[in-house]
Amino acid sequence: MLNNLENDSIFTPEQVLENRGRVAIFIDGSNLFYAALQLGIEIDYTKLLCRLTGGSRLLRSFFYTGVDRTNEKQQGFLLWMRRNGYRVIAKDLVQLPDGSKKANLDVEIAVDMMALVDSYDTAVLVSGDGDLAYAVNSVSYRGVRVEVVSLRSMTSDSLINVSDRYIDLEAIKEDIQKTPRQSYPYRPLSTMGFLDDHRDSEGHLEIPE
Repeated sequence: MLNNLENDSIFTPEQVLENRGRVAIFIDGSNLFYAALQLGIEIDYTKLLCRLTGGSRLLRSFFYTGVDRTNEKQQGFLLWMRRNGYRVIAKDLVQLPDGSKKANLDVEIAVDMMALVDSYDTAVLVSGDGDLAYAVNSVSYRGVRVEVVSLRSMTSDSLINVSDRYIDLEAIKEDIQKTPRQSYPYRPLSTMGFLDDHRDSEGHLEIPE
């Protein structure tokens, strides 16, 4: 595998980008949300899309998330995403016996990666979930290059091992975070119960500590 190509003297960063071909992006919304919490940042989704595409030809960018359809603020966030370059795949949250809410979209991500495998050359998977390792390995055998983007402390070794390149969100957080002066109407969704929004004195949403 070609993990950490940026440190491999055989390939320059420019050659890596040139060889990416058509890019398809698959974002595990919940995984990214918790990674952002760990990093103490808020994601700028326009910057994120530009950073992950990296100047290559974008086939499609999928955003998978659990959703409470009665929450108008969440619906507004998803509408913004749909109108700004993302194909949103939403799944209703299910309440667990302990009172938490969850929506697992691993199957949806895996199915979409396989269904479109002949339409893209590089898959960018934003998730650290080891359950996706089998799907990543399968598309790799079909000739697809797979880049995994996630926070290292939240990323399964099995997923890194089957990827062609791994990028730690810590290393690119400056490129994808919102600037302090930015006002963003909605925050990312959580599938585990961080559903109530918190606003500061100016009415901007805040991520809870």
